[in-house]
Amino acid sequence: MDALSAQDRAKKAVGIAAVERYVRPGMLLGLGSGTTSHWFVRALADKVADGLEVRGVPTSNATKDLALELGVPLVGFDEIDRLELVVDGPDEVDHDGHMIKGGGACLLWERIVADAADCYVVVADTSKLKDRLGAFPLPIEVIQHGWESTSRSIGRLLQHHGYPAGVDLVRRVDQAGEVVITDSGNFIVDAHLKEIDDPLVLDRELNWIPGVVENGLFTGLADEVIFCDPSGEVSIMSCEHAPAGRPTTTPHGLRLTSP
Repeated sequence: MDALSAQDRAKKAVGIAAVERYVRPGMLLGLGSGTTSHWFVRALADKVADGLEVRGVPTSNATKDLALELGVPLVGFDEIDRLELVVDGPDEVDHDGHMIKGGGACLLWERIVADAADCYVVVADTSKLKDRLGAFPLPIEVIQHGWESTSRSIGRLLQHHGYPAGVDLVRRVDQAGEVVITDSGNFIVDAHLKEIDDPLVLDRELNWIPGVVENGLFTGLADEVIFCDPSGEVSIMSCEHAPAGRPTTTPHGLRLTSP
């Protein structure tokens, strides 16, 4: 009997569909983090076992460990320059392909890998599609030194953009109550915004704050989002014309940058 939930079956199906649709022999791949991305890695490993030759760059230590366990060959940026494709998943994604990422505390590595890719594909079950971002708390990666001051600066920036004073900015802890430390040795501060009015502005301006390493708004990065619903139906959403909150040297499709 299949022990997977309907949502997990959708995640597995979209991971398999992404391998079938996008992956070709010889590709250099960015391997995303999180539950849906890990189904992609598992589906990729099945193809590798059948003789597919690819190499991947992981976006977290958890993904690295999974890939090595399953026999997916890995490579580092000390050996390669560019990736042809990144497949990663969101915590939320809107109809323009803008995302909140970082629920697994991997947002910095995910952004680095995304910036090195010629094509960025998002895999998600349909529950992740939202009309507006923000119900999922926005992760902001900050250095440990002075994180309290950095959090106060984040609060002032949010208030400047019309969010109420006293927005909950919570340093993340795990289920055991231990402070979460990212793979790069930083803290995560989660901003409970409920609704994000202009993700492009926050994507750009949060990183201006000293102490902020990266934020979980990924705007204008996705070329396509591939969805699967619990019934197993797969759909594709193109977002190559969506504007980005900040400039990049990476030529994603016909990527535009907001003024």
